[in-house]
Amino acid sequence: MEFSVLAHVDVILGFAILILTIFYKFEVPPVLGFLVTGMLIGPHGLGILDSGQNMELNAELGIIFLLFTIGVDLSLKELWKMKKAVMAGGILQILFTTTFALIVCTGIGFSPATSVFIGFLISLSSTAIVLKVLQDRNEVYTPHGKTSLAILIFQDLAIVPLILITPMLAGSSVNFEGALPNIFFKGSLIILVFILSAKFLFPWIFYHVGKTGSKQLFFVSVVFICLSAAIFTSSIGLSLALGAFLAGIVISGSQYSHQAMGNILPLKDMFMSFFFVSVGMLLDISYLLDNLPLLILATVILIVIKLIAGVCVTFLIGSPLRTTILTGLALSQVGEFSFVLSRLGLEYSLLTEETYQAFLAVSIITMGVTPFVINASYRPADFIVRKVSSTAFGMKLVQGIYSEPLDYEEKTEPQMKDHLIVVGFGFSGKTVSKAAKAADIPYIIIEMNPETVQQEKSNGEKIQYGDATFGAVLEHAGIKSARVLVTGISDAAATRKIVKVAKELNPNICVIAKVHDLQEMKRLNSLGADEIIPEEYETSVEIFVRLLEKYLVPREDIEKMVNDVRAHGYRRLRKLVVDTGIESGFSIKDGLPGIDIQVLKVGRGSDFDGKTLADLEFRKKHGVTVLSVRRRSNLFSTPAGDFLLQANDACILLGKPEDLYNVRKFFESVRG
Repeated sequence: MEFSVLAHVDVILGFAILILTIFYKFEVPPVLGFLVTGMLIGPHGLGILDSGQNMELNAELGIIFLLFTIGVDLSLKELWKMKKAVMAGGILQILFTTTFALIVCTGIGFSPATSVFIGFLISLSSTAIVLKVLQDRNEVYTPHGKTSLAILIFQDLAIVPLILITPMLAGSSVNFEGALPNIFFKGSLIILVFILSAKFLFPWIFYHVGKTGSKQLFFVSVVFICLSAAIFTSSIGLSLALGAFLAGIVISGSQYSHQAMGNILPLKDMFMSFFFVSVGMLLDISYLLDNLPLLILATVILIVIKLIAGVCVTFLIGSPLRTTILTGLALSQVGEFSFVLSRLGLEYSLLTEETYQAFLAVSIITMGVTPFVINASYRPADFIVRKVSSTAFGMKLVQGIYSEPLDYEEKTEPQMKDHLIVVGFGFSGKTVSKAAKAADIPYIIIEMNPETVQQEKSNGEKIQYGDATFGAVLEHAGIKSARVLVTGISDAAATRKIVKVAKELNPNICVIAKVHDLQEMKRLNSLGADEIIPEEYETSVEIFVRLLEKYLVPREDIEKMVNDVRAHGYRRLRKLVVDTGIESGFSIKDGLPGIDIQVLKVGRGSDFDGKTLADLEFRKKHGVTVLSVRRRSNLFSTPAGDFLLQANDACILLGKPEDLYNVRKFFESVRG
C-alpha cells in the first residue's frame, strides 16, 4: 500500500498511541511499545507499512538527535575524564565479546570467519536504547551510567574499522596501505573542523542569532548545526551519529547549551520513537514464531556472553563490583549499528539468509528485553555484592581491584568527630565541601572514581575511595561519630542503600539526601532521611526568586519568602509522603508556633564583637535567646553570661522571626 510521508507518520503515531496506552497500564517501558508497534504495522505484521526510505530517514534522525542531546549534556571535560573507560573499556569489550563468540560459534559448526564476524555483530550494543532507559531513570551520570556511555561511544567509533575488516574476513583483498592513512586523515580532519567550529563558527552563529531574539531562528540554527555535523562525518565515511555527538560536545562548553538542549528535546523524542518502530518492522513474526524456542535459547546465550564480557572489562578497568554487574547487564543487547554491519556480512556471504533472519530476531528480542533487564538488575547486583563482601578478599572485589585497602587509608586519615560526610564529588558534593571548608566544618568525602580520588588527594582534599553503600566504608569515614551525612549522587537505588546503612550504624546522624523528583521522597523518608532536597522543588524555588527580582521586590523580603517557602513547602511535601499513622519527632518550629531558630555570625567591628552575653542583654533588648555559640570547630552549649563573643563566632539564636530579622543588623553592621 502506497502512503505519503504525512500518512506514514500519522499511521505510526496512531498505532503507537494505542499500544503505548495499553502498555502504560501494565507499566511496560515505552521502548518496547514502539518495537511492538513496528512489528504490528510492518511488512511482516499487518503489512500496513513497509520499512522504506521514509522510515529509514526518521530512524536516522532519531539516532542523530539522541546523540546530539547526549553530547550537549556531557562536555569535553567530562569526556576527558572518561578517556580510560572509552579506550581501554571499549577495546577490551569488543575483544572479549568477539573471543567468547568465536568459541561458542565454532563449537556449534560455524566457520572461523563467520564466527568472528558474529562476534563483531554482537559486540556492538544499542546506544539509543541504553541511553534512553538510563535517561528515563536519571542514571546517565551514575558510575555504571558513565561507564556504559564510555563503552558505547567507543563502539560507535569502532564501526568504521569493523566495516574495513569485514571484506578481509570474507577473503577479499583489502588495501590497508591506503586504508590506514585514509583513517588517519579523516580523524585529523574531524578534529580540526570541530576545533575551529568550537572556537569561531558556532559562537559566531549563535551570537548573531541570539541578537535577533527570535526563538524560531535559534531553533532552526540548532537543527542546522546538528544535521550539518552529522552530514559532514557521514560524507567522509563515518557514522551520522558521531557527527551529531561531536557537535553536541562542542556546544556543551558554550553559554548556549541549555537553550540548544531545550530546543532539540522534542525532536529527539519524536524521531527516536520512529527509530524503535523501524527496528520492530525488520522482524519476521512468522519466522520468530516458528523458531521461538531456538531463538530464546540463542538470546539467553548472547546475553550471557555479553554480560560476562562486560563484567570482565569493567572490572579490569577498576570499577567496583556493583558497577561492573550493572554495566554488563546494561550492555547485554545488540546495537542498531549491528544492522548496518550485518547487511555487509550478507553481501560478502559471511551470513546466510537464514542466519541473517535469526540474527535480526535475536537482536530485536535483546533490544525488547533491555528495559526489563536494566530495571531488574539492581536487586541481583546488590545481592551478589552483599554476599561477596563478607570476606577481606571479597571486599577487595567489591571496591575494585585498584582500590587501596581500608587499613592503609586508616593510617593516613586523621580521626574526626562531629564531622560531615559528603557522598559523591560531583557538582553537589563539590558545592557542599566548599561550603564546609569556608565554615570551618570538619568533613570527609567518599567518592567511587579512583582517578578523582587520586587527583583531589594530591590537591589536599579530604577524600577517600569507596562505595558508601557498604558499612565498612562509612565506618572508615567515621559514621558513628559524624553529625551529618549528605548524599549528592544521581543513583536513586544507591542513595536509598546509603541512607539505610547510615541510619543503622548511627541512628542519631542527620542525613540530607538529594533526589531527582518527588516520587523518591517517600522511599527515602521511610528509610529515615532527615532532610530530602528534590531537584524539581529547588528549580521552582529558583524560578520564584527570579520572578520576584523582576518585580523589584527587596532582597530582604525575597529571602524571608524563600525561607518560608522552603520551610513550609518541604514540610508539606513530607506530610504528603509520610504515613499519617507514624509519629514524627518533636520539632521546635512545629511545636512552638511563631518561634524560629537562626544562626548569625558576629561581624568584625560590630557592636557585639568583644562583649559578654551579660553586657548585650539579648533577651531584654532584642527578644532573642542565645542557645549556643560555635567558634571554629568548638561548640559552646548554653554559654553563661560572662561568655565573651569574638568576631566570626556563630551564634545559634531562638526567637520570633521578626526579632531574629531585626537583630541581624547588629551582628553584621560596622559602627564608626
